[in-house]
Amino acid sequence: MARKMDKVIITCAVTGGVHTPTMSDALPITPDEIARQSIDAAEAGASIIHLHARNPEDGRPTPDPEVFMQFLPRIKQATDSVINITTGGGLGMTVQERLAAPLKAEPEMCSLNMGSMNFALHPLAGKYKTWKHEWEQPFLEASEDFIFRNTFKDIRYILQHLGEGCGTRFEHECYDIGHLYNLAYFVDAGMIKPPFLVQSIFGILGGIGAEMENVMFMKQTADRLFGDEYVWSVLAAGRYQMPFITQAAMLGGNVRVGLEDSLNIGKGQLADSNAQQVRKIRTIIEELGLEVASPADARAALDLKGGDMVKF
Repeated sequence: MARKMDKVIITCAVTGGVHTPTMSDALPITPDEIARQSIDAAEAGASIIHLHARNPEDGRPTPDPEVFMQFLPRIKQATDSVINITTGGGLGMTVQERLAAPLKAEPEMCSLNMGSMNFALHPLAGKYKTWKHEWEQPFLEASEDFIFRNTFKDIRYILQHLGEGCGTRFEHECYDIGHLYNLAYFVDAGMIKPPFLVQSIFGILGGIGAEMENVMFMKQTADRLFGDEYVWSVLAAGRYQMPFITQAAMLGGNVRVGLEDSLNIGKGQLADSNAQQVRKIRTIIEELGLEVASPADARAALDLKGGDMVKF
């Protein structure tokens, strides 16, 4: 069984590299918007803030460390939340580009996709007739012929340079059952040590489908592979977000919200901020009789190095 948690960790993924500016005016683009929404999400109850960067001029995902450094220190100064930086970046970035900001910042946590996969966004391109920026539609359409690459060699490179080199621990993103077995390979090799966070992901085209049976299938597989060495969390894309993470909380797991994963707060209703999603799941958690974890609780549960050990 996953490591027993007394409190529920809420992660908030603030902007991501999937949604484009046309899709929602609430999606934070500039460093100021990313910082402000991150701080608001932390104040609402998120103990982990997961971050991507965007070109402030047009909202395109960017790996540029200088852009990250325009919001990372501000978030750290204003909150005690754990800052978690992407190593996924955006479509078409090399591993070296994706690691540029994390290696400079040496954060407590980074995301780490546990395998290569078809990561398909192209159906979204047909939902909009006009676009704020000319890059958006071709960016989405190109994903029909795109493989997000994270080979075993890539994963080893990230673990060695960030994990061993910087003391960073990871949100191990598992989009399918095979990703759990990839994770087990590195655990067995001694490169990933407990307690480690397994983020089970549902509803991305190219990954495991958004059926409730799959939540149990993913958890049962992780339980079999990792016993009580792992901490379990769930995120689900789009309309599946709240139902799936509520189920995870009921099963003793942790949750992730944020405009990276879903732009909505309810059926057909766009969220006005990341904090609105955090407040909603916090209310659900507390109405279930559960308690929300503080940043200190999250650090203890995941054996993180502490905010004083980062380089921003």
